Amino acid sequence: MARWLSHSPLWLPIPNSSSNSNPNTRLLQYQHHAYTAQLRVRCSDEAEEKEKKKKEKRLSEQSSWEAKDAEGRDYLYRLGKEADNMNIAVGQRAGVIDSLFAGNFLGKDSDIVFDYRQKVTRSFQYLQGDYYIAPLFMDKVVCHIVKNYLAHLLNTKVPLILGIWGGKGQGKSFQTELIFQAMGIEPVIMSAGELESERAGEPGKLIRERYRTASQVVQNQGKMSCLMVNDIDAGLGRYGNTQMTVNNQIVVGTLMNLSDNPTRVSVGQDWRDSDITNRIPIIVTGNDLSTIYAPLIRDGRMDKFYWQPNLEDILNIVHRMYEKDGISRDEVEGIVNTFPNQALDFYGALRSRTYDRSILKWIDDIGGVENFGSKILKKRKDQSLPVFIPPEQTVDALLESGYSLVKEQQLIMETKLSKEYMKNIDD
Repeated sequence: MARWLSHSPLWLPIPNSSSNSNPNTRLLQYQHHAYTAQLRVRCSDEAEEKEKKKKEKRLSEQSSWEAKDAEGRDYLYRLGKEADNMNIAVGQRAGVIDSLFAGNFLGKDSDIVFDYRQKVTRSFQYLQGDYYIAPLFMDKVVCHIVKNYLAHLLNTKVPLILGIWGGKGQGKSFQTELIFQAMGIEPVIMSAGELESERAGEPGKLIRERYRTASQVVQNQGKMSCLMVNDIDAGLGRYGNTQMTVNNQIVVGTLMNLSDNPTRVSVGQDWRDSDITNRIPIIVTGNDLSTIYAPLIRDGRMDKFYWQPNLEDILNIVHRMYEKDGISRDEVEGIVNTFPNQALDFYGALRSRTYDRSILKWIDDIGGVENFGSKILKKRKDQSLPVFIPPEQTVDALLESGYSLVKEQQLIMETKLSKEYMKNIDD
């Protein structure tokens, strides 16, 4: 039977004397049991003290940051698990989180990535002037955007993607940007060069992040937004024996998934029932959509629009381009008839080519080619450069530039030096 030691801090059972008759051994056992009991009491008191201090330090009983979930973890833990970057997902903005985290030393709005998110979008401040938008082109793009913003009210299936395709240099991207500017849309624009990476899965994730960024523009700024991918066939198209990479497959799968589930977009975090993304229309441009994976461009996912401006569209666009130079519509029609079957960017290149002589004269005025670098990069603030006088645009100068450009086009098509250098190349 065990006996009890009454003078110890706790009632401790004393081993039976018959188990060990050595008095010194029994004394050491008594001391060990007494020290262990004191240590347990001390740890228990410290735990109670920590719990008491923790309750005293709570900001408020209703603070969402200190609220516990069913597993006993606080909101910060859950938020960090659900989002790749907590600051991007929530933001340190006054009124969004507790004032303790926003603080006053950086100002009330101390979201360190807010400026970065602004740079992802395009504002089109560089589009100065009065440009002509083809009515057919505008009707198609505007209808697609409006249908997607009203998709929840329409009793029909609305394709998320609009594929604008056609010949090179026909103004697909530029006309779309003019429509964005007219509608007050702040889009997120990508290029085909971002559809490939040395890291597998990175382009697909980038598309989802850009899509969610456009959604945040709608939610946080109250502006319409859109995701635009230029020259998509250059990044996803299959030409001859080109190799299909894992990233190509992931990008195609990502766009297909966005088309089927436009309001549920994850960038790697855990799914949340409350994480509903705004439906954002997607517009892609390309020259040949037949090179893209067929299930992506099928009806229901992508609405296709072939853009080939007619003569009336070309005359209106080019005339608006040269209107400030004093070129009449009849003169524009004569230039277009002189160079038929040319893309729209050809007529813009005419004007650019007429600047060549004026630029060469201006270089001579600042001291020649040898002094150009030092004059431009090393000039003092109080030192001014000679005034550049733009050339006067005349029909004869534009025709001269046009013949020069056509000659360069013919030389490229007829003079194929690769055959001269590599005799065994196939025709």
